[in-house]
Amino acid sequence: MKEDRRIQRSRDALHQALVALVLEKGYEAVTIKDIVERANVGRSTFYAHYKSKEDLLTNGLAELRALLTAHQQAALAEEGDVGQRCLGFSLALFEHAQSFRDIYRVLVGERGSAIVMNRMRALLADLVSQDLAAIAPAANDGQIPRSALIQFVVGALMSVLAWWMDRKSRLSPAEVDTIFRRLTIPAIVAAFDGPISNIDSNAER
Repeated sequence: MKEDRRIQRSRDALHQALVALVLEKGYEAVTIKDIVERANVGRSTFYAHYKSKEDLLTNGLAELRALLTAHQQAALAEEGDVGQRCLGFSLALFEHAQSFRDIYRVLVGERGSAIVMNRMRALLADLVSQDLAAIAPAANDGQIPRSALIQFVVGALMSVLAWWMDRKSRLSPAEVDTIFRRLTIPAIVAAFDGPISNIDSNAER
């Protein structure tokens, strides 16, 4: 038990060191040497837990995926229209971001890593894809390509999240979620509302 606590303390110290350093000078400028010195641990301790600084920063994404998936599945299981059932994970994401604001400022802010940003986008794209498959499993020819809609929704979510993090807004997670949903739900509904003449019916979905 004492060893488990010691391991967790080391991991926490490394995470806190990385976040503080990225906020100070940007992700690309931070080295593993910087991280271990700030965390006051040895380099061997770092490599006992993580392969790289990218691994350190993205370590929590698996837990985040599990959290968001649980909220998504609960929303999809409810009765209601698309606006009520779709993107049921979004509020949970904003609530998580509020709880770990400094980490999210690193993940989605200007000082973050393109590699980490891409992993975050991929996670969200998977969730959006699952949502769209659940609410519209059979796409009709002529509709907006599914892949384009997924990228649109993910882009909107990341943009709203970054805007909220960067401006130190006092808006609550629920208020930010309302903004996001008002921007995206109508677009999702419109995308499944019939053919669009200037879109190739054989476009990739």
